[in-house]
Amino acid sequence: MKIWCPFAAIILLLAVVSCNSKTDKKEENKTKVKAEIPELKLTIDSTKITAFYTAYPKLAKFQDEVLALYKKNKSTQLWQDNKGVDEFAHTLFNKYKGLDEEGLKANFPYKELNIVFESNTDNKLSKEDTDLIISNLFFYYADKVYAGFDEKTTKSLEWLLPRKKLNYQVLTDSIFKKSTISDDHKSKMFSQYYKLRDVLKKYREIEKRGGWKTIEIGDTYKSLKLGDSSQVVAQIRERLFITGNLKEDSKSAICDSVLMKSMKNYEVRHGYTPKNTILLEHIDDLNIPVSERIKTIIVNMERCRWIDPELEKGQKYIEVNIPEFKLYLIEDGKIAFTSAVVVGKAMTKTVIFSGMMNNIVFSPYWNVPTSIINKEIKPGMAKNKNYLAQRNLEWNNGAVRQLPGKNNSLGLVKFLFPNSSNIYLHDTPSKSLFERENRAFSHGCVRVAKPRELAIELLKPDPSWTPARIDKAMHAGKESWYTLKKKVPVYIGYFTAWVDREGQLNFYKDIYGRDESLIKLLTEE
Repeated sequence: MKIWCPFAAIILLLAVVSCNSKTDKKEENKTKVKAEIPELKLTIDSTKITAFYTAYPKLAKFQDEVLALYKKNKSTQLWQDNKGVDEFAHTLFNKYKGLDEEGLKANFPYKELNIVFESNTDNKLSKEDTDLIISNLFFYYADKVYAGFDEKTTKSLEWLLPRKKLNYQVLTDSIFKKSTISDDHKSKMFSQYYKLRDVLKKYREIEKRGGWKTIEIGDTYKSLKLGDSSQVVAQIRERLFITGNLKEDSKSAICDSVLMKSMKNYEVRHGYTPKNTILLEHIDDLNIPVSERIKTIIVNMERCRWIDPELEKGQKYIEVNIPEFKLYLIEDGKIAFTSAVVVGKAMTKTVIFSGMMNNIVFSPYWNVPTSIINKEIKPGMAKNKNYLAQRNLEWNNGAVRQLPGKNNSLGLVKFLFPNSSNIYLHDTPSKSLFERENRAFSHGCVRVAKPRELAIELLKPDPSWTPARIDKAMHAGKESWYTLKKKVPVYIGYFTAWVDREGQLNFYKDIYGRDESLIKLLTEE
């Protein structure tokens, strides 16, 4: 039963007194009075909230956030008006029902939620519980879409990059002020998330149309080159057209320049060195089903949820994508420098983490890790008394180090960003490894194909360090250290799907087998 406040009664009295004798005027004033009577809102206090979670314990993780939300809104209802559940709540429910567009499964733990929004079903929840279950839906949605798996889970997946800290109350402020559940100009998430979401939609549409056929090649297939004629060519052409790599499908069975150009582009974007022939490994890659590509996109969308979008606002930072075997130096949002890299072998994986680069070491010693001393050096010394000298190694205070020089395992320069895993960037004398497509060969550190150029870029803020001075320091044969005037963040990540700055989708091999465990967690949710 609604109780009128004194202010409302005064308004009514004045309206009646000023009423004239015309019937239509009376009706108009009655309508006006009704419109001006404020609706009494429900009170949803801590007692009712506590009782709610007793009845719905699977939502208990959101209790503190819900308490804070209602306290901030003076313990009044948020999702209902005099007609019932409002349009804003229905928008939220529709967003929840569309979680598959975010690469997620929709599994709100209580069926009462659907009853609230189904007009043909009797909602037996109290108005208070109705409001509370919708508030919990909001936090459920935000937790799934904006936060992703918790830090404990991501650490178990060996993801040690700093996690995004999501402030749910700030999030609710922005949403309730604007009365919209939207991407807020795509500022809530790491930008790569939205790019992957767009290609997920595209690949889901391809899947609905039947995906692509397996390219049939037979047992005798070796390769195709420019000018060759084969029905396999027509199949490749159709396959490239489906994913937009070719603008049109001419149906031609001749391997022409248009097809070869498209195929080279495909190879680059899938981690292959561009060739003038279409090899069996390329056909195998083309034959990966669309369903598997979708899983890869979804896995990488989840990884994007863990990254703070503030990272991209840094003026200068280095990022390394392990499966891509690539390093990027980013300045003011643009790529200033790129280099191929060698990363850790499967047995000595490069760690997914971040650090602050503070020193560049020219003509470095290599302090050999204890594990390598025990596994390689000591057995070598037992067989050959000249083992150390032949490898330019020496004992140093009970440890082993390699002297500076062109044959040093770290090459002529290394880049330090202190971390517990003792990982850093460095040069290498083994230049031929950078010509390989799969470049997982190191003991965990990241070898850089163009270390001199990286040093030049990093030392640009110090004009006294000219390229000539850098060259001299690299070949001095004597170790020297340079402390950067401003530390440079280094992020070592793991993405097997990535949309580049040209808007092209790239896929990379899951060299450490990390995708499978993550997709399993996502599909179990």
